[in-house]
Amino acid sequence: MTTSLAAKIAREYGTPCAVIDMDRVERNIARIQAACDAAGVANRPHIKTHKNPTLAQLQVKAGAKGITCQKLGEAEIMADAGIDNILISYNLLGDEKMARLGALQAKANVTVAADNSVVVGDLPKAAAASGRPLSVVVECDTGRKRAGVETPAEAIALAREIASSKGLIFAGFMLYPTETGWTEAQKFYDEALAGVRAHGLDAPIVSTGGTPNLRNLGKLKGGTEHRFGTYIYNDRMQVAAGVATWDDCALHIYSTVVSRAGPERGILDAGSKTLTTDTGGLEGHGLILEHPEARIARFAEEHGFLDLSRSNTRPNVGDVVRIVPNHVCVVVNMMDEVVMVRGDEIIGTLPVAARGKLR
Repeated sequence: MTTSLAAKIAREYGTPCAVIDMDRVERNIARIQAACDAAGVANRPHIKTHKNPTLAQLQVKAGAKGITCQKLGEAEIMADAGIDNILISYNLLGDEKMARLGALQAKANVTVAADNSVVVGDLPKAAAASGRPLSVVVECDTGRKRAGVETPAEAIALAREIASSKGLIFAGFMLYPTETGWTEAQKFYDEALAGVRAHGLDAPIVSTGGTPNLRNLGKLKGGTEHRFGTYIYNDRMQVAAGVATWDDCALHIYSTVVSRAGPERGILDAGSKTLTTDTGGLEGHGLILEHPEARIARFAEEHGFLDLSRSNTRPNVGDVVRIVPNHVCVVVNMMDEVVMVRGDEIIGTLPVAARGKLR
């Protein structure tokens, strides 16, 4: 980045501002697609990071088999843009969501996840509304203790329940193993697969996930696809996990130093409304590329509190700095748009079309 680019962005868009380097975005897309191709695993990127149909279409054009969405509202935005083959990796419940899911399923190929009988009991309403069968994968907990059935026996029972429900098709399993838990995930999957096959079923989809699991890509014997999300932009968490470098981080928050009231402290115009309080388990709230020893120590809503006590170089009031967020996904959700650049040129903006889709 040159000083002139920072000044131009600050002048034309103001700060704080989310800026994406499209050369890096395209390189990240190509790198992960090549890794999936080499491992013989389909790529089903998770759009929760960028939330933009144009970028999702770039991923599909590069070879992705489809996309993953966490919420129904995200999937609706993507389907309206012409994107097909969508996995919604989240339990959906209630008549309002079933009506929307039915309308979505009528115009796009949709697979949904479920980890309990209450969810499965609702899904036939969506299938009936769409006029065609709905594919359902069983979400399995393989160590994260988030969502998912906890035992292979539960997975088998839920698969049978799906298969016996009118309008539903048991489509397979969805897993999100921990970075070190793939041996246990294999045991879980092998037992679940044997169990469903004993009842005349099969698992055409076996979906694993997580950008931090890049080094485990293809490790699950029988896995058919992987759900990468953060890789398109990357962040401090991915660098800390060893699956990205600083040069792979494609999104920066441009922020202005608005106060230097003391020699070892300062204030950025990027506070909790921009960078969020999600630290991802890391110290501070982002890496300032121009002053890497500085620490964004804490927040008010519009204030980023700088601790400069360990910094060999210290910014001045008016300086525009670039920040690599700790967790880029939640930061993007705070933005109406991102500014696109190539090199030192601004090439346009992209709306964060699916931001705020909580339902």
